[in-house]
Amino acid sequence: MTALARRGALMACALLLAGCAHLNSGRQNADLSAFWSGRLALQVDGSAAQSFSASFELKGSAESGELILFNPLGGTVARMQWQPGSATLHANGEIRPFESLEALVAQATGAPLPLAALFDWLRGSNTPVPGWQADLARLNDGRLIAVRSQPEPTATLRLVLDK
Repeated sequence: MTALARRGALMACALLLAGCAHLNSGRQNADLSAFWSGRLALQVDGSAAQSFSASFELKGSAESGELILFNPLGGTVARMQWQPGSATLHANGEIRPFESLEALVAQATGAPLPLAALFDWLRGSNTPVPGWQADLARLNDGRLIAVRSQPEPTATLRLVLDK
């Protein structure tokens, strides 16, 4: 995986881990899928410390959905799509298939992530996840900070959500 594709996948995974976003009820459909958008900033500490930001659109559910990351000019950096039994990463003109979203996330980050809890967080339910602390107190203001303390490396995700 190229460095840019890995970075895009890491950002996407971080969002799937610790995210929270604004629900746009006008974009919901009959199958109860949902749509969230905004900007995220991620700082990952440790020996390979890095930080970056992107705009995002997330739709669907933990079972089936899509996450798109955009650069500051609005160009697509990465697109992740998943459904039961498969997941695909589109980045840098490459398409990489995975057997599941969990497999894609594990490949991109080197660790399993609590994907199901993300969608609870998106709906305002602070589902506990070992190692993570999601602060939903300012969710109604379109702001969230989530911190991962375990496993290493630690990470901080900040979100500003579209109104």
